[in-house]
Order: sequence, then C-alpha cells, then structure tokens
Amino acid sequence: MSDSKPTILVTDDEKSIRNTLREILEFEQYHVLEAEGGKSAIRQVKEKAVDLMILDIKMKGLDGIEVLEKVKEINADLPVIMISGHGTIKIAVEATRMGAFDFIEKPPDLNRLLISVRNALSRNKLVEENRRIRSELNHVTEMVGESPAIQRIKKTIEKVAPSTSRVLITGENGTGKELVARWIHEKSSRASQKFVDVNCAAIPSELLESELFGHEKGAFTGASDRRIGKFEQADGGTLFLDEIGDMSLDAQSKVLRVLQENQITRVGGSERIDVDVRVVCATNRDLDKEIREDRFREDLYHRINVIPIQLPPLRERREDIPILARVFLSQLAEKEIVYAGKSFTDGALSELQSLPWSGNIRELQNAVERMALLCDGDTITRDDVASLAAMNTSTEADLNDLADQPLTFQEYKEKAERYYLLRKLEEHDWNVSATADAIDIQRSHIYNKMKKYDIER
Repeated sequence: MSDSKPTILVTDDEKSIRNTLREILEFEQYHVLEAEGGKSAIRQVKEKAVDLMILDIKMKGLDGIEVLEKVKEINADLPVIMISGHGTIKIAVEATRMGAFDFIEKPPDLNRLLISVRNALSRNKLVEENRRIRSELNHVTEMVGESPAIQRIKKTIEKVAPSTSRVLITGENGTGKELVARWIHEKSSRASQKFVDVNCAAIPSELLESELFGHEKGAFTGASDRRIGKFEQADGGTLFLDEIGDMSLDAQSKVLRVLQENQITRVGGSERIDVDVRVVCATNRDLDKEIREDRFREDLYHRINVIPIQLPPLRERREDIPILARVFLSQLAEKEIVYAGKSFTDGALSELQSLPWSGNIRELQNAVERMALLCDGDTITRDDVASLAAMNTSTEADLNDLADQPLTFQEYKEKAERYYLLRKLEEHDWNVSATADAIDIQRSHIYNKMKKYDIER
C-alpha cells in the first residue's frame, strides 16, 4: 500500500449501495473505485493498484464467492470484506475459509464497516512490511534491469506469484534462475513459509530419492536415523528443483507421482504423507530435445511447465550491464570497506557492454569484484576493463609460455589440462555438472581430475 490515499474497490450490483459506500469512504479520505459486477471487479484488480475490496455476495453473473476465489488467485494478500443482505453462518464460514478478511450483513453498521476497513488496511500494510523485512534478512535481491525482456519477466512474476501454479525457469548458467525462483516465493502467500532448494545435478542419482522424500531408520546401509526429505521440509512453502534436467528417469517418475497425488512415501517406509508444496523448477537444458532423446519424461514436463519463464543471456540485454555493474559495486561497498567510494567511468561501462559475457550475470559480478580490487584509485576506467578482457583471452599466450618451458610432453599436457579445467569450472561458477555437460565428459571424471591436479574452489 502506498503512502497516498488507500484505494478501495466497491463491488455491488446495486447502484444505491455503491453510492452510499462511496460517500462514506471518500469522507474518510479513501480513494474509491466502483464495479457493478464480478467481471469488472476482476479486471480492475488485475489492472489497478487496489488496497482493499468491499464485495457483495449476491450479484448478477458471477457471485461474490466466485469473485473472491478469482481475486485471491490474482492477489492472495488483497484484503476482501464481504457484505450480504442474505447472510448465513454457512456463507460466512465459506467466505472466511477462502480468505475473506471480514463478513458484514446489510445494511452495514457504518462504524463496524469503517473499523473493519481500517483493520484490513493496517494488516495489509503490516504484510508488506514483513515481506520487505524478510527479503532483507534473507538477502533476496530484486531483479535488476530495465530491458524489455526483464520488464516482461518482472510482470510475469507479479502475475503468477500469488497463485500456486508450477513454474519452469529456463536459461543459460548464470542468468539468475534461482533469483527468479526466490522472488516468486517472496511475492507469494507462502512467503512466511520455507523456501527449500535442491540442486538435482549435485546429488548422485542413487541418493536423490532419499534427499527428496526422506528415509526411515534402517531403510538402507548407513540409514541410522529417520530423515525428513525436501518435500516434507517445504510443506506449506516452495520447493525449488534446480537443474531438474539432470534428474534420472527413475527419480523423474517418482517426482511425477508426488505432483499428481500430493503425497510422498519415505524410502523404506509405507506411510503415505500429505504434502502441500508449490514446485518451481529450473534447467539450462533444452527439455524438448531431452524428451526427443528419451532422457526426460514428457508427462513430467507438462506437469512442471504450467508457467514457462525464459531468462535471456546477458549478451541479449546489454542495456542492463551498466545498471548491474553499479549494483554489484554498491553491494560490495556495503559488505567491505575496501570497496567503499569506488565508481565506474562512462568509458568503463561502455567497454563492459562490448564484452561477450559467456558466463552471464555471474561472470559480470565476479569481474566487477576483480576490477574493484585491482584498479588504481577509486575509479574503474576503460583501461581496467580492457585489462580484464585481456586476462580472459590470454589462454593461447599462456600455453605458448608453457611450450617454451623445459617440460616433457606429459608434463605439458597435464599443465594445459589443469589450466583448461580450472577455466571451465570458473566459467560455470564451479558447477561440476554444468561444466561436465559443457565440455562433454562425465562428472566423475572431473572430480577425479580435480583431485589429481589439486584443484579447489
């Protein structure tokens, strides 16, 4: 709710009632909108900033209960006061169960109505303040950017967050998929509940079932205690399945069953446990291709892809690079004094826009930190950006230097291999699964080579 006059939408098919309520509310310094039917009310909730709704139950066309249900799908936090000249306990209970703030009989007692309006608006303000504080405490950064693509994604998040619809987020590594998932959770009615994330690529397939569904004591060797899985942990909240394209077909079938039945069974157990979880998934893979090559279940794809969100790579939203660079520099300054007072020249920002950024936002964030540390003085210049670019394209020169050293062929090969693997891991933010996929070797081989060459993050 804004600091200006709160906006109240009065929905009633009787014009005399609307006029009466308008006069009372405007006298109390509220801004009033009117709707004579359900369809008009729903449209205004979608298109306008409404802080409170007063809704008649008995109307032509859509009745108040139907309108309430649709309004809560659009904005779960919008307080709705129901009014009715035909009120019954049953209707009042049903309206409350569906999320109505209050239920008042016609003709409304004006003092009772105004008290309910003030209480509803106060609660709405408190909900928004709590969400802001939670975001700050959880360090959930809002999406940054003014490009058309990012503006469309922000609008999509605003629309889908209040619902329970499943969302599939796709995009290259480093484009911000987890950030989008967290914002969907933060803007939903589940924001006060847990956000639980699972990196499906980082968990061996034989352990994924236990990780997701939990296990009972003695279910397998090493299961010394009962374990609660991620689905149970996220009950009432949001479960983020990152890199779902890396999940084995066996695990996919079990996840599909949970999404169909809203129940899980722990490994080694027989009890069926109800779970109320909103599932948001993400992947950097082309799932259409994975389906054609029988590596991903088509029925699961349709279950998780109710709302698709495609994140563009940074090279397709270059107008956002200066904004992002400044934000990253500001965040560094808030954390450590060594970065305080540093800034970019216009030439540096222009140069940053010209670079390829194969690692996307994550690569840009790392680059800003590196330049802020290495620049002379408090200003990051075009030359600092050029030095960064030279550093990132020096692979051939480094290998030539290696060739000039007195090394055996095996020594040269091992040093080159270590250098290559290190660069690729950095490109993919040390995501071993993504790196293995990018350079076309098995994940276990990368772990072996990291151990052989003593490579650590």
